[in-house]
Amino acid sequence: MSNGFDQELPEGRDEEAVAWCMRMAEGRLTSAEQRDFDAWLSHAGHREAFADAVAVWQGLEGLDDQPELIRARGQALESFRQANSRRWAKRFSDGWRWPAGLAAALVLAICGAVYWMGDRVQVYETGIGERRVAVLDDGSKLSLDAATRVEVRFTDERRKLELLSGRAKFDVAKNPLRPFSVEAEGKVVVAVGTSFSVERLREEVRVVLYEGRIEVLEHVDAVAEPRPLRFDESLAAPERTLVPGRELVAAAGSTAKILPTDAPRSLSWEAGQLNFVNEPLLSAVERMNRYSKEQLELGDAQVAAFSISGVFAAGDIDAFIEGVTTFFPVQVERRPDRRVLHAVATKIDSSATVR
Repeated sequence: MSNGFDQELPEGRDEEAVAWCMRMAEGRLTSAEQRDFDAWLSHAGHREAFADAVAVWQGLEGLDDQPELIRARGQALESFRQANSRRWAKRFSDGWRWPAGLAAALVLAICGAVYWMGDRVQVYETGIGERRVAVLDDGSKLSLDAATRVEVRFTDERRKLELLSGRAKFDVAKNPLRPFSVEAEGKVVVAVGTSFSVERLREEVRVVLYEGRIEVLEHVDAVAEPRPLRFDESLAAPERTLVPGRELVAAAGSTAKILPTDAPRSLSWEAGQLNFVNEPLLSAVERMNRYSKEQLELGDAQVAAFSISGVFAAGDIDAFIEGVTTFFPVQVERRPDRRVLHAVATKIDSSATVR
């Protein structure tokens, strides 16, 4: 007696395998269904097709922290229940065949999930004034400054992240077989297990190393492999080596440089403070703006050239403006959503310390 599958075209085998997998996800097979399933398995290639379908389905069950997959799988099961609620009582030997549309939809749903799993992107981001700490799938820790966005792509071979805006610190879980890389503004930081931060500031990328070793490369174009950063050839080797407690600064079209830095001070943002030491007002304002919906703006190049030192509570732009206007000939223009700093035409010292 025919089981209803004998006349299927070869390409229908995978659809049938998915349908059997979905049926078993519903619950235990009846005796009649088990006999039909055993008969179906006896055909050439069916056992392998079913094993593939089960592997995919189990893979989806393992990703129980992914809302998109949970929702998609739930919708597929519900559609399956509704389409077949009155059909399970019938024997497959009656000649009933899986509706082609339903079987195709199930195949597409699982194939789509496999594609999503193979190159899924997780986004971690913070808004203005927010900070966040997240633990990644590999055990690495990601600390995000305010107004920051990081995209994470993990595969079996690599751990690839991209800093799209702001600043983040990466405490990397060691795994020599899966390199950990962070890309920002054409620069690529490669690590295995270490601790460092990456910041996008205007057209610069700043990397502070806290422990371990990293390699910083740059993309020349979208096709070529990343190459080592260019340094001023007059610099001695130690001045071109990034070691813990130092900061690398790389800007587009310029040679990179490595500067000494105070590591604890460089992480003051994690505690809600911004600590500036002889910081150009241009970059100090950009960092303050990550924490305030009322933005600061520099009205002219003279203001941008001022350098400031001091410690400010993140988001307290009133204290920041008070410090700037106290030590520099700067006046403030209020606008609906921002305050614009203008220099007063007076000859002054271009750096000051705010206490």
